[in-house]
This record gives sequence, C-alpha cells and structure tokens, in this order.
Amino acid sequence: QVQLVESGGGWVQAGGSLRLSCVASGRTFSSYTMGWFRQAPGKEREFVAAIRWSGGSTYYTDSVKGRFTISRDTAKNTVYLEMNSLKPEDTAVYYCAADETRFRISPRVSNYDYWGQGTQVTVSS
Repeated sequence: QVQLVESGGGWVQAGGSLRLSCVASGRTFSSYTMGWFRQAPGKEREFVAAIRWSGGSTYYTDSVKGRFTISRDTAKNTVYLEMNSLKPEDTAVYYCAADETRFRISPRVSNYDYWGQGTQVTVSS
C-alpha cells in the first residue's frame, strides 16, 4: 500500500505562485511515475504533469508548459509542483498520484494506482 499526502494549496491572485508538495510513504518509488492532476467544478479530472522517479524525465500538459515545474526529492520521497504565473482557470483541486508500472509515463487517470486526498488551489482575478 502507498500513501500520498498533498499540501501547499491555498489562495493566490492571478500572476502569483504556489508550490505544492506530495509526500509518499509505504514503498520505494524507484520505478514509479508520479503525476499531478487537477479537477475544477463541473469538469473531469485533468492531467497536469508527471515525472519518472528514476531519471527525472518530465511531461506537461500544454496549458501549463512554461509556467509549472514538476520535480522530486528522492531522499525525502517528495514530489513538488511549482506553479508560476497562475491564472483563474488554474483554480481546481490538485491531486498527487502514483503509477507503479515500470518506466511508463502517462496522462491517463486510469493508469495511476494511488491517489492523495487533494489540495485546493484558488486563483482570483
């Protein structure tokens, strides 16, 4: 069993920044892919970014490229999402997720095996 705990959400004005954290416990994540997803009211859960634990390869959805950065600290079993130049349309609950399939990196919700509880990000105009 893997446990994921997100933190760092909050309220910010448009153009501001937030840094989300996800602490993983219960297993070694050396071959996992870690992802960030978000879900706004009335919308489906949306892929944001992913990173391979081993090697650190990253992938982003087009709407956040150049603004968001995903990273990880292997010593702390922690994944981060640095969000800059935030827009009102970034408002959502942000979820951390883990895909245990070796070497796979995917934007599909169904490919992720473990999920955190979510953290709210609200961006005002």
